[in-house]
Amino acid sequence: MRHAVPGPEPAPADPTPTWAPTAAFGRAVLLTGLLLIGAVLLGRVDLIVLATPLALGTAYALRRRPAEPPRVRAHAGDDYLVEGGPVAGTVTVGNPDPVGYDLAVVRTRVSPWLRIDRAGFAGDPEPPPRSYAAERPYLLAVPAGTETDVELRGETARWGRHPFGPAGTRAAACDGLLASRPVLADPHGVKVYPVTDPFDAVDAMPRAAGLVGGHRSRRPGEGGELAGVRIFGPGDRLRRIDWRVSLRARQLHVAATLSDRDAEVVLLLDVLAEAGRSGGVQGAASVLDTTVRAAAAIAEHYLHRGDRVSMLEYGPAARRLRPATGRRQYLTVLEWLLDVTVDEAEYEPYDQVFGPHLLSSDALVVVLTPLVDARSAEMLARLARSGRFVVAVDTLPAEVGPPRRGAWSEVAFRLWRLDRENTVGQLREHGVPVVGWAGAGSLDLVLRDVARLASAPKAGLR
Repeated sequence: MRHAVPGPEPAPADPTPTWAPTAAFGRAVLLTGLLLIGAVLLGRVDLIVLATPLALGTAYALRRRPAEPPRVRAHAGDDYLVEGGPVAGTVTVGNPDPVGYDLAVVRTRVSPWLRIDRAGFAGDPEPPPRSYAAERPYLLAVPAGTETDVELRGETARWGRHPFGPAGTRAAACDGLLASRPVLADPHGVKVYPVTDPFDAVDAMPRAAGLVGGHRSRRPGEGGELAGVRIFGPGDRLRRIDWRVSLRARQLHVAATLSDRDAEVVLLLDVLAEAGRSGGVQGAASVLDTTVRAAAAIAEHYLHRGDRVSMLEYGPAARRLRPATGRRQYLTVLEWLLDVTVDEAEYEPYDQVFGPHLLSSDALVVVLTPLVDARSAEMLARLARSGRFVVAVDTLPAEVGPPRRGAWSEVAFRLWRLDRENTVGQLREHGVPVVGWAGAGSLDLVLRDVARLASAPKAGLR
């Protein structure tokens, strides 16, 4: 009986042999053959005596030959790391064959942002730091049916997703007469989260719109901010009764409070341009470094206070993270920031990012932008004209210089700086405060001014 539907065809076998003879095996066979041929042609018995140990030694070494190739895998000890923190990885070489390996050579590649400076075997004393520890090959013996680990240790230098690997190995067996073909292991992805600079801001929100939260509102309700004392009315709780005032006035009075509201904070990341060169957590910061670290710090602050935080990218991809609160949202924000990249495509992403159903009119929009691209200034101006509360955080490093050194580079760079300062002045005239990122306290004065403007009475037409 045949199947009505033919099954999948078997995969073609790999014609490459798992184990191949080495140059030492070829030299042994060649030398033995030459000695035997010489003994027959010249009739010399002493040449046979010289060839006998070579032939017997080769045959004895090949009495047990391995059939399986070595196995190798690369693994980082911790998948969740922080900039500047320690990182530890392991490259494991295994021998699944009953024949031991005389020697195994293992080598791995590591991302330059994972600065490996120590390498050794388990149980060995701590080796001295070496800058080339990750790139050098390591020799090890792997007995039959066992595994041997090469431990690599160092520190992380920059946020992002970094590969640990790929790793490769090649083994020799049968006294060096046979060598395996190279075996490669897939790289292991390591997540390095951005370091969150200490950040704090005053408890001032332009418009708290939620039902519960940590910000004082102007509406009476259940909260911790005292609004005054009034006469007891239907629906008031007994625990709100102010007994001192009630005894003095001979009538029940309650302490009135202002309700606590939460606010929505939108962190808008401008990814249209990059400037500067990243030197890691201990070196110079590029625009993207400042943007990601500042976004992580601001999100951590407001999420810790119970506010809702959402993320937006101003770029062709227009990625978006929905608003939420709590520790789960903070971990999601860190995961989302790992995929932030700069895209300088000629594209206008405004309508895809700032649709009426995507950006709340009551949200505080914190825009992290270097103000290098002209589209960034236009976007800020449109946000301000739409009536939203916008704060621009300048992420351009102060030490950024001209990309190329020439006769007119300094003059052109100064002209560009003057034009950029003119753009910043025009944004401030449109009501968009622009402040440079300086860690803790960067937004205190700006947020206080925005909250004061939001609470000011609006002029109306009769």
